[in-house]
Amino acid sequence: MSMALTYTPIEEIPEIRNDLRATFKTGLTRSLEWRKRQLYQLARLTQNEAEAICDALARDFAKPRFEVIVAELAGVVHFALKSAEKLEEWTQPEQPDVPDFQRSWKPTIYKAPKGVVLIISPWNYPMILTLQPLVGAIAAGCCAVIKPSEAVPHVSKLLAELVPKYLDTSAYRVINGAVPETTKILELQWDHIFYTGNGRIARIVASAAAKHLTPCSLELGGKSPVVVDASYDMELAAKRILWGKCNNAGQICVAPDYILVPRQKQDELVRGFEKAYKTFFPNGALDDAHYGGIVNDFHFQRLSALLDRSQGEQVGGAFEGKRDPARRRFEPVIVKGVDENDSLLEEEIFGPLLPVIAVDSLDEAIDFINARPHPLVLYAFTEDPVVKERLINETQSGGIAFNDTFQHLAVGELPFSGIGESGYGYQFMRYSFDAFTHLRSSVDIPKSEEHNLSLRYPPYKAEAYQLLGSALNIPIPE
Repeated sequence: MSMALTYTPIEEIPEIRNDLRATFKTGLTRSLEWRKRQLYQLARLTQNEAEAICDALARDFAKPRFEVIVAELAGVVHFALKSAEKLEEWTQPEQPDVPDFQRSWKPTIYKAPKGVVLIISPWNYPMILTLQPLVGAIAAGCCAVIKPSEAVPHVSKLLAELVPKYLDTSAYRVINGAVPETTKILELQWDHIFYTGNGRIARIVASAAAKHLTPCSLELGGKSPVVVDASYDMELAAKRILWGKCNNAGQICVAPDYILVPRQKQDELVRGFEKAYKTFFPNGALDDAHYGGIVNDFHFQRLSALLDRSQGEQVGGAFEGKRDPARRRFEPVIVKGVDENDSLLEEEIFGPLLPVIAVDSLDEAIDFINARPHPLVLYAFTEDPVVKERLINETQSGGIAFNDTFQHLAVGELPFSGIGESGYGYQFMRYSFDAFTHLRSSVDIPKSEEHNLSLRYPPYKAEAYQLLGSALNIPIPE
């Protein structure tokens, strides 16, 4: 169901940024108690408004309630509360281990908020991918502008209503809009930009940020491969892969994008997919309330075109591959016998299409992965330590997950990041705090050190060269 989203007037956007900058200069956000209150309020927003959020996401693209609760809202509450709990630990100044002669200098690392930051979030997981970075910004003591996606108008409208209801509007604001509004936002100077989306827009964001020397976190995506070892349980692998692909109808940056399976195991894996699909959706996924829709007509048509141009063999049986353009419903489709030039390998699929590529060796699978841009995650189903070690050492990806899909996202203590085309900058829990924090180094040289510092003053004596340049005489191991 579409609706008209009220956009923020362009002329107000610089004023919003300036208001937040004025707030930051007052020092309001530096108080740890204030930060905790804001984190608790964010958790309350998520808990109290859960039904309204589920309803908004259902209206925008029929996102199943279970997926909203489990994959979006529960995570926000957990991250907010855990960050509040850890705040004193994270913000504590650190004294690094230094040589004895430098200890009196009191070398210290202070955790300083970067300032006024910008969070640009996507449509596919609009709550967790908006509020999870916001948790990090609040914890770090930053002010923030949130720019949610216009592709999910019900959610973006709701965010614009809820943020001022729960959070301090002198520090946190929502700007709604499309290209003109985002263009104006990016003309302004920010102290950090956190963008989640695709590589094309990321280049625009990074280019705009570069004009102001603004640091960025870019959480992108790419074609995340799945390697299935011949010795692994094909039925279990199929079940776990299909579950990962069906989440949000495949519209997530860490969705399994394509499968590399030993040629002799391809049909067995496909049979596993059929069995899992019948279990998940006994009457097919088209009208199942536990399966989501495609976000808009553009993406529905894009997915249809990718599938229609594929030269692979569409698996039948349980997979009927039904589509309903009027409701933007698109059942999962497995395509086997796909080669490297197929349409399904042209771009990140970001939908419920899953190509299966038969390979004759692990070497071939590794070469196939390495011939493409680095993915956000590499999945591998294997219990063979040699296979695991080779994949760790001979491939590159943002993360690597063995024997399941998605579950690495459940471990908040692990850094989440891309590499290369899949983005850069770490997030989750402490890593989100760090993203919005400046490590401010400090020393405090006492007067009593003057005797030890005397050699640095001109005129320079031979003793000064010998003592202060002594590293040049240290033996270097062969």
